[in-house]
Amino acid sequence: MTLIAELAEVSRAVSAASSRNAKMRELARCLRTLEAVEIPIGVHYLSGDLPQGKIGIPFASLHAASAEPPANTAGLSILDLDRRLSDFASIRGTGSAAKRLKVLSETFALASEGEREFLFRLLTGELRQGALAGVMLDAIALAAEIPAAEIRRAAMYANSLGTLAQAAIAEGREGLLRFGLELMVPVAPMLAQTAADVAEAIECLGTALFEWKMDGARIQVHKSTDTVRIFTRSLNDVTAAVPEIEAAVRELQVREIILDGEAISFSASGRPHTFQTTMRRFGRKLNVAQMQAEQPIQAFFFDCLLLDGETYAARPTKDRVETLSAIVPPSMQMPRLITSSVDEAQAFYEAALASGHEGLMAKALDAPYEAGNRGASWLKIKRAHTLDLVVLAAEWGHGRRTGKLSNLHLGALDQATRQYVMLGKTFKGLTDEMLEWQTKELLAREIDRDPMTVYVKPELVVEIAFSDLQTSPRYAGGLALRLARVKRYRPDKSADQADTMEMVRKIAQG
Repeated sequence: MTLIAELAEVSRAVSAASSRNAKMRELARCLRTLEAVEIPIGVHYLSGDLPQGKIGIPFASLHAASAEPPANTAGLSILDLDRRLSDFASIRGTGSAAKRLKVLSETFALASEGEREFLFRLLTGELRQGALAGVMLDAIALAAEIPAAEIRRAAMYANSLGTLAQAAIAEGREGLLRFGLELMVPVAPMLAQTAADVAEAIECLGTALFEWKMDGARIQVHKSTDTVRIFTRSLNDVTAAVPEIEAAVRELQVREIILDGEAISFSASGRPHTFQTTMRRFGRKLNVAQMQAEQPIQAFFFDCLLLDGETYAARPTKDRVETLSAIVPPSMQMPRLITSSVDEAQAFYEAALASGHEGLMAKALDAPYEAGNRGASWLKIKRAHTLDLVVLAAEWGHGRRTGKLSNLHLGALDQATRQYVMLGKTFKGLTDEMLEWQTKELLAREIDRDPMTVYVKPELVVEIAFSDLQTSPRYAGGLALRLARVKRYRPDKSADQADTMEMVRKIAQG
């Protein structure tokens, strides 16, 4: 029986390790010591997430649950914590808040001080120790004594790293044979890196396949005779929510197929709706027919992973797209262009923007489909917005950012109220030099703090790049930045020269 205290010790060691290899060795050593039934849970916890997924524990509940003194000795096991969190996640209905708090309080009562710190970070999503998926995969390979390439191939088709780790460590190479592309079993979609423009994409890839990049919902569609299942990027089955896509795929003249694509809804004028509006279709289990009439949705496919029992994922992009083109009608295909001409690609990019879409995808013609990987053979080219915003607070970092103020709280002045309105947070784009500088500058402007956050005078201006703005009930202004990233600080600007909520609202309105 492994205690949470032992995982907490490993977490601290991983966080303190300065190199990737050192982190990998610490994780592998821990995985070897776990019982087979503990491995999937331990992998989740050391990766900073839960087997139960996001179970929504408010900060206030965590503070209330940990109000009593910690246990004198460690006594909370991995399996016991997993059972208690499953119980917590299953509580619904009248009186659920009190019942959930009772489960949390009983859990924290068993935890020592060190275990509580680990638990708090784990349950708030703040367990950032450098155990990212790539490091964990290498650790699994080391623990199982299997080449990393074989583990990574299997990971493309595993529904979780925990399940993969259990199979690899307990069963060796034989255990990996169960992980492959299967009908009606969704796999994580292939992801893209970023290129600044079409010229950079062509420089990286040469002659490339360019496709419109729509800001819709990524879907993976499986068809077996008359049965169709539609899965989201997070592998949830949403077939019932989008019956028009289900019907369209059922009409394809093939027995078996797996397609990758985007689903997006359009306004009456033919302009694409925002991502948030499109996603309303996937959040509905009731009144689907009404939503279908009010907000029809359409699928645009760009990849074929399986056809009539034969897996296509390992084939080159060009072959997969040719197969797709022969089966899927043009109205359901993502607009595409194969070219090595910067001028042609730029014109295609501008046509995508003019149609209301995000930009382009550029894909290497000879690349396989790498499920779940963010490969250099796929590049996204997007137009980013920028705003000069004011830093309102910052959270203490973790891992290599320990001791530095990292996650920035960003806001803009509402001129009507003369109050700063928060628009979101980001820790992306910060270099080591920027972290050092901003920690010093923000501490000099400190006006208040809590254990995680330092609140500051609204004086520092930072240029933020972001993909778009979305409505958000979380913030007083009703808007939140999407995919925000720090470009640079603007010491040349004072806070009264930063962008205001008026500019923010103009961007949101398009």
